[in-house]
Amino acid sequence: MDKEKEKRKLMTKNEKQFVCTLIAILIMIIFFVAPSPANLSADGMKVLGIFIAILFLWITIGIGWPSLLCLAALAFVPSLGMDFVLKNSFGNSTFAFLLFTFMFTYAFSQTGYVRKIALGFVTSKFARKSPWRFAFCFFAAVIVIGLFMSPSVLYFVILPILEEIYNILGLKKGDKYASMLMVGLVFCTSLSSGMTPIAHVFPVLSMNVFQSLTGATINYGQYMLFAIPTGIVIFAVMMLIFRFMMNPSTKDLNLKSTEFDKMKKEIPVANRGEKTILGVFIFVIALWILPSLLKGVSIKWISSLFTWIDGFGTAMPPLIGIILLSIFKYQKQSLINLNDAMVKGVSWPSIIMVSATLVLGSAMTNSQIGLTTFLSSSIQPITTGLSSIALILLFALWAGLQSNVSSHMVTAQLVPTIAVPAALASGSISAAAITAVIGLIASTGSAAPPSMPYVAVAGSSGWTNSSVLLRYGFLMMVVIILVASFIGYPIANAIMG
Repeated sequence: MDKEKEKRKLMTKNEKQFVCTLIAILIMIIFFVAPSPANLSADGMKVLGIFIAILFLWITIGIGWPSLLCLAALAFVPSLGMDFVLKNSFGNSTFAFLLFTFMFTYAFSQTGYVRKIALGFVTSKFARKSPWRFAFCFFAAVIVIGLFMSPSVLYFVILPILEEIYNILGLKKGDKYASMLMVGLVFCTSLSSGMTPIAHVFPVLSMNVFQSLTGATINYGQYMLFAIPTGIVIFAVMMLIFRFMMNPSTKDLNLKSTEFDKMKKEIPVANRGEKTILGVFIFVIALWILPSLLKGVSIKWISSLFTWIDGFGTAMPPLIGIILLSIFKYQKQSLINLNDAMVKGVSWPSIIMVSATLVLGSAMTNSQIGLTTFLSSSIQPITTGLSSIALILLFALWAGLQSNVSSHMVTAQLVPTIAVPAALASGSISAAAITAVIGLIASTGSAAPPSMPYVAVAGSSGWTNSSVLLRYGFLMMVVIILVASFIGYPIANAIMG
């Protein structure tokens, strides 16, 4: 009977995907043959049709093969062709940056430092003085580690540590404090992925859309100067919500248990190889961040040095890191296994989608296509009567809602595509600042399972459930929108202008 149900369910899913595929293909055919409106070229009409069709598939089916379909479809646009598609997708520096970064950070995730940092927080004397200090330290550990690690990898690295904590504290499924720790793990994992662009696809996607549409760039140092303080404020409000709204019982939690000390002692001392990986990791982070902060200083040689380093782009530091880890050896083995890093460390569906969004953005901003001009003129009448704060809230709300109920990646691509032309047309808000705000918000959705795979895992874990995640996820969405709009945007505007 169960097999029959599974078979019917599978058939229903396959039928849905088939129907959605037919609809998407039909949309593309219509836009390829239909006459284009005034101020839009025939090729612009084709690109617009591909954009709508692929967006529909991303939402209804997923990001895998629809991204490959996007690449193939754009090659049929006469003024683009296959060479344009390949150069602006797999040949784009952003694609290389993500590929190298995923590989490089995978090597760091295999060391004991991630576990050591997490346990250092939760086994500290400060953490073990009260259940709320303990929760604060656990969530802070997730945020700190998550600043430099892919969110999905982070969640599944921290999850076994959390399950050990449940066991030591004697927590059972259904306990409210246990639920809070799991919900907080989900929220902090997502929040940390919006606080830096390092190993995080979503802010990078938004910044790439901005670059495609304007020709200007938002460097990583600027983004982090905006996003880290904004993320800290959001984190503080989250703690207040947990303390005074969720307010789980903290009785009988044995924070003095000697098992915590055992957990800490079980971590082996870092060997020479792991210390070398840590050193290279810090070196690469410095190459990412310092140029944007120091290339404008008054000391000429420092400014010249970091301007020169900055000229190599963001893909060079992780590439250097991979090379160094390949050269350096410990016990006759390279510090990075390139095969494992490529197979296990790289989120291929994510960067394949990135390749599609990169070339889609390039096509939409291509002067022969003329789609940017068409979109700007179409949006202007709608946004003309809106105040600057209304525009900011409009795009923040859109990004917040979409990132909570659908893919973060689709949100990070779609919302800036509309927001940047609207900002430029309005003249009242900074296109760079609103892009940064959207990049942060697009990373944080955690209410519904489609937002990120680990949201679905957490909701079905038994330690919390989907209804709790939905309720507090939407509450956090409101918090994030307000903080990002009224605190984050002014910071970004002051930094990026």
